[in-house]
Amino acid sequence: MEFSMLLCWILLGIAGKDPRTPWCARIFAACVVGYAFSPIDLIPDPIPVLGYLDDLVLVPLGVALALKMIPQAILAECREKAQAAMSQGKPTNWTAAGVIIAIWLLLAVLAIVLIVRTAKG
Repeated sequence: MEFSMLLCWILLGIAGKDPRTPWCARIFAACVVGYAFSPIDLIPDPIPVLGYLDDLVLVPLGVALALKMIPQAILAECREKAQAAMSQGKPTNWTAAGVIIAIWLLLAVLAIVLIVRTAKG
């Protein structure tokens, strides 16, 4: 059985949507995925050695703990769904992409407005 990080993220996403998954596991999995994909780190990456240590330790540890919190029967079923999704190609979520793009555009407009206000006086 192939195990990759993409399969792991898909597995956590499918298990998080399953109504049989305990709510604490859902919340923890969402936090782990959010932290992994967030541009903000606990320890900034420019700090030598320690900057990447949180990515190398905290994220895999969080994933392992999230997977342990999900019951084995649900995990097995979700793993099959995740492997089926992997065989169809990489999944796309246009809603999430739209939200992220909207946030970035809003931040860009806000930055431009602040720069213009600062330049005027």
